[in-house]
Formats: sequence, C-alpha cells, structure tokens
Amino acid sequence: MLVLFETPAGFALFKVLDEGKLSKVEDLWKEFSSSDSARKVVKLKAFDKFDNTADALEAATKIIDGSTTKGLRKFLKAHCEGENLAVADSKLGNSIKEKLFQKIDCVHNNAVMELMRGVRSQLTELIAGLANQDLAPMSLGLSHSLSRYKLKFSADKVDTMIIQAIGLLDDLDKELNTYAMRVKEWYGWHFPELAKIVQDTIVYSKVVKFMGFRENATKLDFSEILTEEVEAEVKEAANISMGTEVSEHDLANVRQLCDQVLSLSEYRAQLYDYLKSRMNTVAPNLTALVGELVGARLIAHGGSLMNLAKQPGSTVQILGAEKALFRALKTKHATPKYGLIYHASLVGQAAPKMKGKISRSLAAKASLAIRCDALGDGQDNSMGLENRLKLEARLRSLEGKELGRSAGSVKGKPKIEVYDKDRKKGAAGTYNASADAVLDQTPKSVGEETVEKKRKIDEEAPATEEKKDKKKKKKSKDVEVAEITNGDATGEKKEKKKKKKEAEAEQNDVQDGEKKKRKRSSEPEEATETPTSKKDKKKKKKKSEE
Repeated sequence: MLVLFETPAGFALFKVLDEGKLSKVEDLWKEFSSSDSARKVVKLKAFDKFDNTADALEAATKIIDGSTTKGLRKFLKAHCEGENLAVADSKLGNSIKEKLFQKIDCVHNNAVMELMRGVRSQLTELIAGLANQDLAPMSLGLSHSLSRYKLKFSADKVDTMIIQAIGLLDDLDKELNTYAMRVKEWYGWHFPELAKIVQDTIVYSKVVKFMGFRENATKLDFSEILTEEVEAEVKEAANISMGTEVSEHDLANVRQLCDQVLSLSEYRAQLYDYLKSRMNTVAPNLTALVGELVGARLIAHGGSLMNLAKQPGSTVQILGAEKALFRALKTKHATPKYGLIYHASLVGQAAPKMKGKISRSLAAKASLAIRCDALGDGQDNSMGLENRLKLEARLRSLEGKELGRSAGSVKGKPKIEVYDKDRKKGAAGTYNASADAVLDQTPKSVGEETVEKKRKIDEEAPATEEKKDKKKKKKSKDVEVAEITNGDATGEKKEKKKKKKEAEAEQNDVQDGEKKKRKRSSEPEEATETPTSKKDKKKKKKKSEE
C-alpha cells in the first residue's frame, strides 16, 4: 500500500512496510512516537516538488475542490499503477479513479487517517532535506496566497462594496439635512423671507453663496439658478426684508458652510451612480424588481447576498420591521405586513388596502430573484423584468376588483340608480296628455285660467267633505269599541280584587277567634287558685328556708 501526502513543498508518496500494524488503529500512534520507529512503518518512495508558488496554489485549490492536476496524474501513473493508494479525502480518491480509468484503487478509512497523523508528526524526519525552518515559511506563504485567491474569486459578486456604499449614502443624507437646516437658520437672521421662496436646500445654498448680502439681489442675475418668477420674488423680498444686518466675517462662514453642502451633494450623486452600477452587476434581477436603494438596503440588512438568498419570502417581506414584529407577538396584536420592501415602487403604487397583498407577492418574487442572482450563472435581468410585469398585472387586477366592489356590482349590494323625483313609489312614470300643448288652440288668458281653477275646487269640495265625515264616523266607532272593551276589562279586575279582600277578611276573623279561645282557656286556671292555696305555698317556702 502507498500513501499520498500533500505538503507545501510538493506531493510525497510513502510505502507502507508493515500493513499488519494498520489493523490495530488504537495503538498506531505509538509507532510514530520516534523517528526510528516511524521509519519501520513507512518509507519515502517518491517526491514531486512544486516549481513555484503558482503551481502550489493551483494544486492546493484543486485538492480542496476534490480534483487533480495534470502533474499529480503523471506522478501517480509513474509510481502507483496496480497498487492500493491511501488518500486523505474520499472525493480526491473518486476523482483519481475516474481520471486514471480505475487503474489505482483508493482507500480512505480510520486507519488511513491515523496513519496520516503519524506521518505529519514525523514529516521532516521522513523526508530528507526538508527542515522545519523551510516548511514553516512555505506553509505560511501558501495559506496567504490561497486566501487572496479566494477573495479575488468572482470579484463581480463581492457585495461588501454595496453594503458600505448604502451605509455611506444614508449617512450623507443625514449630514446634508443637518447642514442645510443650519444654513437656513444661520442666513435666516439676515434674509428670513428667502427660505419660503426657495424651498430646495441645494438651490438655497447656491443662491446664498452667489448673492451674499441681500442688498446685492437687485444688482445680480439669478437666471442660471432660479426661474424668472422666483427671481422677481427674491428681489422684491430683498427690498422689504425684516432681517438683521450681518458682518462680512459672518457671511464668509455662511458661504463656507454652503460650499460644504454643495460638495456633499455632488459626492452623493457620484456615490449613487456607483451604487447603481454595482447593483446592476451583482444583483440585476433584484434591482429590476425593487430598485437600487431598496435592494441594497435588503442586502445590507441581511449581511450578504448569500445570507439573503437563504431566507424565505416571508422573512424578506418583514425584513427591517423586527421591533414591530416582536412587539406585536408580545402584545398579541397584528404582525407587520412589510418592512424595508415598503419603499419599493410597486408597493407605493398600490392602494392602502392592497399594500399587504402586493408586498407579500413582491417578497416571494424578490426571494426568487435573490437566489438567481446569488447562485445563478447568468448576468441578465430577464427574470426580474418578467416578474415585475406579472406583479404589475396582478396590481391592476386587484385594483379592478376593488373598483367593481365600490360600484355595487357584487351580489348583495344594490346598484346605484338615477333618482327620478316624478316617479312614485311602486309605479313607473305615466304619460300626462293634458300637459301637451295643441297648436291650433289659442292660449287662455290669466283670468279665464283662475275661473276654471275655482270651479274645479268648488266641484271637488263636497266630495272631500263627505270623505272627512266618513273618517270621523269611523274614528268615533273605534273609540266606542275601545271604551267598551276597556270597561269590561276593568270590571273583571274589580271583581277579582273584591274576592281577594273577602278571603283575606275571613282568614283574619278565623285567626282572631283562635286567639280569643286560647285566652279563655288560660283564665279559669288562674281563677281556680284560692287565697288559701297561696298561704300554703308561702308557708312551705319559709319551712324550706329554715
């Protein structure tokens, strides 16, 4: 059996002298306790030295991936045909079998791993000409070059630049806001009306830097900075301003602050362009769905693009709203429906009631786009554009359903009809022939019309009086019937009350009679007692006392 061992200097091939010792895995370490005993177990057969660090780096990366180099295959063909080969990695053994057409049988088990540990402990003694002084710098240099190679691998997919750029962009926005507010407060003492006329902070800083004192406004031309209307307002306000006077030294400091604001705004624009280019390179599908800023914030919040790709769509949906989520779980309230994804353009286009549904759909598509960007080989944004079109169609369909519900087209809700004041309830409007005008007839005078109206009223009057009399008679009959029924009811109640009173009186009489009988029975007993009996009792009491 042969043993393949990788070193920073090259590949070493050892011959196992006593294979019987491999059966006792627990005691194998004792054989490598000294260099003399180790030479009795294994012996160096061949050594393939690396020419330079580039060859060593290539061989190390291939072995880590479980594959072989051309130099290693030639070395094994020359020394290992027809023999068993012990390797430290099972993937490396499978690749050796495939490349060499199964001419070499590879072995990987616990005994082989223990043998590798023993060889590593006595490596400098088993390989002549390889000292610890040479091996240590070789291993250090190889490890450094290997780490640098891994960092340079897929440089276009490095998302740390995006994380740093979006963090700096947010910091710049905060600094710009504070500096711009300071400029307005500082220069507002001299020209307070300017803040209401020019509301944009960058334009405000340009005007302050260009104008200086407000007295110079009438002499200067602001056509490159402001429109004609705004320029006229500024000049009018400068003539009637209520601000205080400032010195040249104060104005110089204000202008320096304006220079800072303008320089920061220019740098922010450059940084935003850089972020757009990096996002289109690293995550083109995510950028097509949610935009550059939202996509960069999602990557920064997740830590990296690969970590974000491991998250499900439900986590992507509420990413950035962790405090609200845990507060809702603690207080048993409704959980949030969106986090950072709320600032996407698709969610902003939706109605307030539809934002939850659209954010859920957008998070599901965004998670697929993130996985495609992190793990896919393509560099185009076709998937993101296709999913965006689907989401826009879904948004339109949801809005159409909502409009239909508000119009009353759903079952159970009445349709809105035009109000007709002439139509009566339960009947449609009828044709009135008398309202039509005849061409041949001459129009009647006002006096004739009033006479006809009075005649009609006189004809209709007796009919209306008869109807009123009938109604009065009906009402009187109803009142009489009601009085009769009420009288019968009250008579029955009175009879019942009388019966109750009579029964109560009888019971009271019976009780009084019983009481009188009891009194009579007690009175004769007391009367039977004579005065002699009373004297006898007194005598008995005196005797008993004596």
